[in-house]
Amino acid sequence: MQRLIKTLSLGLTWVARIATGLAFLVIIIAVVIQLLGRSGVIDSVIWSEELTRFALLWLVAFGAGLGLRSGALVNVDIFCEALPEPWPWRLRLFSAALTAVFAFSLLPSAAFFMRIGARQTAPALGIHMNWIHASALVTLAVLGTVATLRVIGMLAGTEKGRPDNLEDI
Repeated sequence: MQRLIKTLSLGLTWVARIATGLAFLVIIIAVVIQLLGRSGVIDSVIWSEELTRFALLWLVAFGAGLGLRSGALVNVDIFCEALPEPWPWRLRLFSAALTAVFAFSLLPSAAFFMRIGARQTAPALGIHMNWIHASALVTLAVLGTVATLRVIGMLAGTEKGRPDNLEDI
């Protein structure tokens, strides 16, 4: 069981890192194209601004899970970590479980939002907006999965729930 959890966690981390890197690469390329167009080196390209915004959404979709996993998200734990054991562990478990429940409970609404996008088209790029709205669905799925893996790891005793204790980040 512990091996399966670690394999799932590492696999999700690998996919999220690659997707985040690709989204960041798209942002870099689109911004360079914008700069070249504004400086007169090339003709101005209308779709570069829109592509930058859409790539940012996908960057967040995969990067949020990595942030939760590594502890890079905003976290206020001065009070919680000052409590006597086992309260900090319990609060970290509760926080991870609440994150998972919240993320997974919003998945149906995100799927509905994505389906609405099938009837819309991005003005400059001309692609269906469901591909862009899917980023909300992916964000919730990744956050919920990372939080669930943390809960399972804590209950199995393989981790204490502290993001900074993950050696494989």
